[in-house]
Amino acid sequence: MAGKKLLLLLKPLDVYTFRQSDGISRITNPQIFQHLDNRCKVHKDAIDFCQKILEQKSIDWEPIFRNNLSKPISNVDLVVTVGGDGTLLQASHLMDDSIPVLGVNSDPTRVTEVEEFSNEFDASRSTGYLCAATVKNFEQVLDNILAGQIIPSKLSRIAVCVNSKLLPTFALNDILIAHPCPATVSWFSFKIKKDSLPCSQLVNCRSSGLRVSTAAGSTAAMLSAGGFIMPALSQDLQYMVREPISPRAACSGLMHGLVKSAQSMKATWFSKEGVIYIDGSHVCYSIQNGDTIEISSKAPGLKVFLPHLLA
Repeated sequence: MAGKKLLLLLKPLDVYTFRQSDGISRITNPQIFQHLDNRCKVHKDAIDFCQKILEQKSIDWEPIFRNNLSKPISNVDLVVTVGGDGTLLQASHLMDDSIPVLGVNSDPTRVTEVEEFSNEFDASRSTGYLCAATVKNFEQVLDNILAGQIIPSKLSRIAVCVNSKLLPTFALNDILIAHPCPATVSWFSFKIKKDSLPCSQLVNCRSSGLRVSTAAGSTAAMLSAGGFIMPALSQDLQYMVREPISPRAACSGLMHGLVKSAQSMKATWFSKEGVIYIDGSHVCYSIQNGDTIEISSKAPGLKVFLPHLLA
């Protein structure tokens, strides 16, 4: 890949100072502030380290903070994200299936630190499940990529159509369909179909929403809600109705299952308001009573260098 182009996408530094100025200042425990200051320093050091390594390589590269990126990524041969899974997810929303991405976890969680402060606060840092590198192995992983010694895996993404119109953003982790107020009941129905023919009965729901995840996203919120981890390269989707109100519905076995790669889920929304959240809360689309939503894995995949699949 010598002589080609690389985009270095960076998590901004002000996310840590923002937390201190937005309510955490009410906390009097100085250890929390020290923790946030250290996280900012570790992240900045990781950015500086990655840029220093890139300066030594025969490759054209450009750094940009993720909040300054608003148009689709193109005309590069590799995207390197420095931050955590959130930075990689944000990059994925602006990428097609032609450009591979390498995630660098700039601030990995330290087990001893979490244990030390377990009675004071949550000292977790970045999980980085999708990140194949840290500062410890970044240069080696990058060299292997540039030499063509490792290849990316192609992860499935979720395509969502609302009233037969395809949404412009594909989900790499998951989507959540819910009322904008979390205390309000969501009314909807859904069924699984293949080639316009139903593969399941119609399921009517009153709950706090519907979550659908990819294989990559099955390790995140889906797992926390009681779902299961899927093989990383699976093209199936996993769905779960959140907190169904009817005890009979909850025990029916229809509230949690799979949408196979050749299938899709068709849902109808019956609440006055609703929102489709894609990979968290930053990307969302409004829906209303009567809207139909079709969910499938028929989206362009994303080429990602995964930590547990590196050669």
